[in-house]
Amino acid sequence: MQTGNSSINRTMGAREWAMLLTLSVLWGGSFFFASVALEELPPLSIVFLRVGIAAIILNILVRMLGARMPGDRRVWQVFFGMGLINNVVPFCLIVWGQTQIASGLAAILNATTPFFTVILAHFMTSDEKMSGNRMFGILAGLAGVVVIIGPEVLAGLGSNALAQFAILAAAISYAIAGVYGRRFKSMGVTPMQTATGQSSASAVMLVPIALFVDRPWTFAMPGMNTWLAIFGIAALSTALGYILYFRILATAGATNLLLVTFLVPVSAILLGSLFLAEVLEPKHFAGMVLIGLGLVLIDGRVFARLRTTAGSGAS
Repeated sequence: MQTGNSSINRTMGAREWAMLLTLSVLWGGSFFFASVALEELPPLSIVFLRVGIAAIILNILVRMLGARMPGDRRVWQVFFGMGLINNVVPFCLIVWGQTQIASGLAAILNATTPFFTVILAHFMTSDEKMSGNRMFGILAGLAGVVVIIGPEVLAGLGSNALAQFAILAAAISYAIAGVYGRRFKSMGVTPMQTATGQSSASAVMLVPIALFVDRPWTFAMPGMNTWLAIFGIAALSTALGYILYFRILATAGATNLLLVTFLVPVSAILLGSLFLAEVLEPKHFAGMVLIGLGLVLIDGRVFARLRTTAGSGAS
């Protein structure tokens, strides 16, 4: 099955790289916001508020920009499908999985997303085919994530297999969403409309889950710091983040987009160093070098130039 008929630029330009780096900072910042909110709210309620408030912000923005949301039932079916596989399923799996295994191991398992994306995109698209450079780049990036977080967390890899499978299933769900979401461009739906539609659909689906599991009417009213953190994670990490997500997906494809999974730990560590006085260790720099090497391999332009130079020299 070929998903998405519009041509994709496999090599990202400066604009796409800038958006990808910005997205990694926005999503890396979500760890800070979540750590503040978790002091007073349970995880599923944070997920619902994150998506629900983002949906409200995005719907207001659409109106302010003079645009309109699609009225086509088929488009909304795809919005709900995207919301299910890109938000509801992975968020719930990760929330449950992280209650059973260490967060570092969960982050490493989640960083397998680009690996699954390369495989799925190879079989499900006509213009995102697997290559040796890409596969070696993804393995180098994954190794970099392991080094940054700490190889010692892999000691728990053999225990609690169900929770580990849940995190891997979330990574596969993200990979499927990346390929599935390519269809919005061919449907004539803009990145802003897509971000709004997906967030709105996700919020609707998360309402009964959050109500049933967390019973929010039993909570004490959260303090101002918690509400500021919720607004930050909703407005920046989610609303703005998904606008960038769908812009990159439309121009650079699923494989390039989900490289952000490698960059998020880097952004989270650098933000922690800047704002939380966390100390950068040698393993962090080593991991960043590996991730950088992986991104260079996946991008491919440096090696293409080297081959061209070598060919010109030989002739």
